[in-house]
Amino acid sequence: MDQYVIKGGTPLCGEVEIGGAKNAALAILAAAVMADETITIENLPNVRDINVMLQAIENIGAHVERVDVHTVKINGALIHGFTVDNEYIRKIRASYYLLGALLGKYKNAEVALPGGCAIGSRPIDLHLKGFRALGAEVEIRHGMVAASAKDLHGTHIYLDKVSVGATINIMMAASLAKGRTTIENAAKEPHVVDVANFLNCMGASIRGAGTDVIRISGVERLHKAEYSIIPDQIEAGTFMFAAAATGGDVTVKNVIPKHLEATTAKLLEVGCRVEEFDDAVRVMACHPLHHTQVTTLPYPGFPTDMQPQMGIVLGLSSGTSTITESIFENRFKYVDELAKMGANIKVEGNIAIIYGVDRYTGARVSAPDLRAGAALVIAGLAAEGITTVDDIYYIERGYEAFDEKLRKLGGQIQKVSSEKEIQKFKLKIS
Repeated sequence: MDQYVIKGGTPLCGEVEIGGAKNAALAILAAAVMADETITIENLPNVRDINVMLQAIENIGAHVERVDVHTVKINGALIHGFTVDNEYIRKIRASYYLLGALLGKYKNAEVALPGGCAIGSRPIDLHLKGFRALGAEVEIRHGMVAASAKDLHGTHIYLDKVSVGATINIMMAASLAKGRTTIENAAKEPHVVDVANFLNCMGASIRGAGTDVIRISGVERLHKAEYSIIPDQIEAGTFMFAAAATGGDVTVKNVIPKHLEATTAKLLEVGCRVEEFDDAVRVMACHPLHHTQVTTLPYPGFPTDMQPQMGIVLGLSSGTSTITESIFENRFKYVDELAKMGANIKVEGNIAIIYGVDRYTGARVSAPDLRAGAALVIAGLAAEGITTVDDIYYIERGYEAFDEKLRKLGGQIQKVSSEKEIQKFKLKIS
């Protein structure tokens, strides 16, 4: 089983290039099968979830050509099956995007119930509500979601709560429905806008993405397109918090600073200096870091995917901080692991009360999910001594060449697969 072994205590300094947004890419890959012509997608992150989605698309008959690690060509003309199910697709959350794509194009889809990180309840009832409103019959049977319709027709849909997945899924299906569809209380995240822009490049008619109300006029077909995925705001934020936690000076390049405003605001509150450029952000850490309060909210609020990384920084900040998690109820699973490194955090319901400590100390910890795993790596980089992070396959689901990028910033981190390799690393850095 692969692990990261880390020697902490070195400030991260330098420049890091941010890849394409995983959450946008997964939905865009699903949407690409809706055309019978070749779609070219660039700036694709080379991470495990992306490769699983590409395999699923290929399995139902779509032609997939991997031009290079960050570019793919997809043609959905030869799709011969509408059932998506294998042991890998069940492990990623975004499998449900193939429901909206296949239902929109073929009026028929059957997809395994999604998996992903165990960060809390993530029901798909709003997705199903949207499909039914468009005229589909939907049922769950044998661990699969089945949706079918003679025709899809435009309608008015109000989402009871903001849902990124439901917004994107309904948007895809409605793009090929007859008439006009309005989605109210829609999610406004950057990757919702990116998917809408991609569909529009294919010939869809979507207006209002990025606002509370999205209006879609159905079209008969979608056509070929070339598209480049937006930068990953969560990967960018992870490196920004890594700079703060390690007392470093890091410039994250290939980003859209507007997407990082909530992250930047919190870094300023804890005392860091932040410089923004057209497509880059520089974070210069301070000492000591200051306490603050954080509440996770849908975009443009503070993202839940950045909450564990923020927790690492606040654990090293003077005074008492709080994090209120309003999105997922199991987002604090990293706290028990961080306690092994000397953190002083008390969780009460959906609130973490964080008493700042002077330093973390190295320990053996386990990544409970994708973002928490990345956060524990940051803690290891900031800690005194050696830290080993187990279950790094979670991290590899969403971060490309994570250890390599950290090493370029001066981080002492190595991916290992045996105790012998750990001892070799220790000898190397001693």
